[in-house]
Amino acid sequence: MPKNQFQRMVFAFLTVVITVHAYVFYSLYVVNGSALMSVNNATGVLEAIRLQGGVYMCGRMCPIWMVVLVEFCLAYLLENVMGSPLSFKLASKVFDPRKDHPMLFETAIICATVGLMCPAMSFIASFLYYPYYAGFNLFTLLANWLKLVCFNFPFAFFSQLFFIQPLVRTLFKLIFVRNSKSDEKLPVEA
Repeated sequence: MPKNQFQRMVFAFLTVVITVHAYVFYSLYVVNGSALMSVNNATGVLEAIRLQGGVYMCGRMCPIWMVVLVEFCLAYLLENVMGSPLSFKLASKVFDPRKDHPMLFETAIICATVGLMCPAMSFIASFLYYPYYAGFNLFTLLANWLKLVCFNFPFAFFSQLFFIQPLVRTLFKLIFVRNSKSDEKLPVEA
């Protein structure tokens, strides 16, 4: 799909924008929603977050937009440095993009990306959302990381494979295929 570094960065940007919003929703509503509502005696998750003064991150309460922004920056950096390059290399070891069906190769890239990014981002999240008020313990950090991987991996796999990546690929094609087709129709100057 992406043919140059700029297109790879745009592809990663689209992926991370959608993914971070999906994960923040998943973490706050699906995984922690009931606990947030019961602790804050609230009828809704947003009300519970408002009552507690934000989302706990890095030892303090932060607004949701800050959580999204921090996670976006970290995920975008990690996707460009590790996720995209390594997932392509891993998929290329199993499938040949010139010989195998493109859907198989794209699916292999998605699976490799999830296999790399989910544990890495879960490890980062275990630092960001660590209960620092209770003191720091390495075993608690590792237990939190394992718990996050167990919660996030199934969601990451199925959402990336069946929702996020098909949507990103469609958006990417709309952006770049139209531009390349309109470039082809431009008259050539003599």
